[in-house]
Amino acid sequence: MNTPISRLDSASDDFIETLDALLAFEASTDDAIEHAVSGILRDVRERGDAAVLEYTARFDRLDATSMVELELPRSALDEAYASLSDAQRGALVEAAERVRLYHERQRQESWEYTEADGTRLGQKVTPLDRVGLYVPGGRASYPSSVLMNAVPAKVAGVAELIMVVPTPGGERNALVLAAAAITGVDRVFTIGGAQAVAALAYGTASIPQVDKIVGPGNAYVASAKRRVFGVVGIDMVAGPSEVLIISDGHGNPDWVAMDLFAQAEHDELAQSILLCTDAAFIDRVHASIDRLLPGMPRRDTIATSLANRGALIRVRDLQEACDIANRIAPEHLEICTDEPRALMDRIRHAGAMFLGHYSVEALGDYCAGPNHVLPTMRSARFSSPLGVYDFQKRTSILDISPEGAQKLGRIASVLAHGEGLQAHARSAEFRIGD
Repeated sequence: MNTPISRLDSASDDFIETLDALLAFEASTDDAIEHAVSGILRDVRERGDAAVLEYTARFDRLDATSMVELELPRSALDEAYASLSDAQRGALVEAAERVRLYHERQRQESWEYTEADGTRLGQKVTPLDRVGLYVPGGRASYPSSVLMNAVPAKVAGVAELIMVVPTPGGERNALVLAAAAITGVDRVFTIGGAQAVAALAYGTASIPQVDKIVGPGNAYVASAKRRVFGVVGIDMVAGPSEVLIISDGHGNPDWVAMDLFAQAEHDELAQSILLCTDAAFIDRVHASIDRLLPGMPRRDTIATSLANRGALIRVRDLQEACDIANRIAPEHLEICTDEPRALMDRIRHAGAMFLGHYSVEALGDYCAGPNHVLPTMRSARFSSPLGVYDFQKRTSILDISPEGAQKLGRIASVLAHGEGLQAHARSAEFRIGD
């Protein structure tokens, strides 16, 4: 076995300590990046369009005299769509439709109920007015990110969706722009980086302030999103991609090896882990890794990821595998066993579960339907995938009848006096009749 990757056994005395060390990832901040982002945010907040134009010229090599030149007309999106091959166009449309059908089931509706005394209580569900979607540009272009963010926003009923996508040196990605066309993105600006986040968060003369910013980006974008949270909402600040595979020793070891590669090729910090009850199958997977890795275009990135953060772990049984999976709380969990649904209810923490040998994570990334924006860094313990609910907000409704105020007023009076808030108490007492 030539490819370096940790081989662990759950029966070892130091297994938990070793596992926790492997999982440890601190999203440490780079002081230089934080300082630069802080300055960019402040500059855009104070100078608006002028600052955005200057940073776009500096970082993306796009010289423009006004923001009008950096906004793409609808015709540019339609031309990008028309330029695709039949296969690309068909795949994009089918993927978008599958994502839409899945997310339509998530849409929440307003509700009310009436109590015996006529008091009506409820909740009003309202879509966000305006959302900003950040999409990486240039060579790192991801049309799937457009689908996974724009579709649920539009299903939720967001009135205006503004996309920002950098085009370094004027380089545009036709698939990204075509995805914007078919998902109903309203406006597209060819800007990126922290300056784009700042423009969306604070607003400029040309770019209206949004209510929430979603979408992936580099370290500068992640830092900017963290800093503007509170001024606007954000989806999440994601960490490196993760996959955890549970195996009972059945199936094709080549498939398992390639599924590990699929996460590891994202970047050197990505994490790919196998939990398996069969030591012989683990050996076969390791042999597949050795054989398949040299043929991978991103083999250096995969090898570094597997060496630093990957692991092949032998477990006593499938129950222990589920216990370990819950401890890891992975972004993606593949249950590659003969009866995967028998384990599903034992899993409490995972961003997405892929059941069976054919439910490969790559299908979820692009076209299965569920959202691929998932919690990382063990945050699946308390977070959920991006969905329609992230683009809706809820308002409580209280329509209290005169009779209801008699009962509720007395309760509130007692509690308010207990908290030393006499005006609260008096306000409630005024509604109590003699």
